[in-house]
Amino acid sequence: MSSLADPTGLKPIDKKEGLVQVIIETPAASRNKFAFDPDRKIFALKKVLPAGMTFPYDFGFLPRTKAGDGDPIDVLLLMDVPAYPGISVMARLIGVIEGEQIDGKKKIRNDRLVAVAEANHMYANVKKLNDLPRKWITELEVFFVNYHNLEGKKFRLLGTKGADTAMKLIRQAEKAVKG
Repeated sequence: MSSLADPTGLKPIDKKEGLVQVIIETPAASRNKFAFDPDRKIFALKKVLPAGMTFPYDFGFLPRTKAGDGDPIDVLLLMDVPAYPGISVMARLIGVIEGEQIDGKKKIRNDRLVAVAEANHMYANVKKLNDLPRKWITELEVFFVNYHNLEGKKFRLLGTKGADTAMKLIRQAEKAVKG
């Protein structure tokens, strides 16, 4: 008997409400990087960031999706206070940060969807990525570059796009699971 429900079987999109269902892996302000282990069906500690470096926002994934890196599609979630690993948060999709991860000679797309928790106060008026200051994107780019450097990989920001492009990526990631 399993002690946890497997979040990977949940629906990624609530079509009726127009929301995405984000499963939190790593809470904001954490040095610990957690990841869902589908074989053991638990959230496990994957790595620890160095002193002084923390995740700037909650990071999670959309269930029943498969991105270019072979994992469920990543989501950066804006919300008032950090959540906990394994929590499902309904959110409004506002865009995507397109990125490329370079590991030696191998280039892998590593995009991050950006969403706003439906239940929040601080980001209630954020409807699209352009509602956030340009400095916000710059700071995230620095985080991703440093985060990937810790793994001996490079990261390059390719650009940012709106919710329509993000939704197309979700559709592709859903097909990749079925295909």
